[in-house]
Amino acid sequence: MKGSEAEAGRKLQDTTMYSQTTRSITVIVKPIYLEDQSSPGDNHFVWAYRIRIENNGDETVQLLRRHWKITDAIGRIQEVQGAGVVGEQPVLHPGDYYEYTSGTPLNTPSGIMVGSYQMETEEGERFEIAVPAFSLDSPHQMMRLN
Repeated sequence: MKGSEAEAGRKLQDTTMYSQTTRSITVIVKPIYLEDQSSPGDNHFVWAYRIRIENNGDETVQLLRRHWKITDAIGRIQEVQGAGVVGEQPVLHPGDYYEYTSGTPLNTPSGIMVGSYQMETEEGERFEIAVPAFSLDSPHQMMRLN
């Protein structure tokens, strides 16, 4: 979903939000534990995460690629890379934002994700923007590690 600066007041709302700005592009993440899709007895824990990318700069950019590092509670790391996000490579004009929801399963009741997006300007300059590290916590963990 794309929107304009006028709609930017409708931000993601929750106490568990994470935000980071790189080169006037802000990435806001809200993780959500999905109890109905998880099966703790089978060591299967699932989270959705809602991401909002805001272009607060003065240049038009396109999101080309994503890179994720997903670490579970015992330190196992999974890396995910690919074109775009949820099958799209959105173009963000100054003042625009883009939102999407995705998800990840883990074999442990907590973990952490961190990542980056490769962006490209209209002039063809490519650069990386950071996605803030965010905690994946469920009510089934003994103590919060992240």
